[in-house]
Amino acid sequence: MNDEQLLGALRSDPQKGFEAVVRQYSGYVLKIARVKLGDVCTREDIEEAVSDIFLKFYKAGSERGFELRSVRGLLSVIAGRHCTDIFRVKKNAVETVGFDELENLIAEDKDMNVPDLAAAVKSLGEPDSFIFIRKYWFGQKNADIARELGMSPGALNTRVSRGLDKLRKILEGTL
Repeated sequence: MNDEQLLGALRSDPQKGFEAVVRQYSGYVLKIARVKLGDVCTREDIEEAVSDIFLKFYKAGSERGFELRSVRGLLSVIAGRHCTDIFRVKKNAVETVGFDELENLIAEDKDMNVPDLAAAVKSLGEPDSFIFIRKYWFGQKNADIARELGMSPGALNTRVSRGLDKLRKILEGTL
């Protein structure tokens, strides 16, 4: 369907028209969201952003009686603005975890002490031990650590996630 047909469908039966818009433009909106948010959001966050974009489109269109120039144009504007807002929030969010919370994440062992934890972090090897020290002890932001190591924030987040799993196994004695 072209935009004129989609607009006609939206005007005659908003629910069916909206379903057609979502079917036709899901890939397009998802691509915009992935490009703008891929380094700062999880896949689930991006999918939620896409849903929010379509809801904002429906609200904006229904307020105007779906008298729009272009479905694609309005979706592009809404997607760009919504993703920019999310990006700003994510980039400004402090991504630190307190030492006590880190201990709770990686081990339920009551006998855990700081030297054991420090030795376990050191045993992760580079660059993982560097990442953990910067992130959890110094409270440095993921984006800053990633830039310092020359990797994307998404790659750094993956290393942190895998590192936490490995650290948990080290501290439980299963690795």
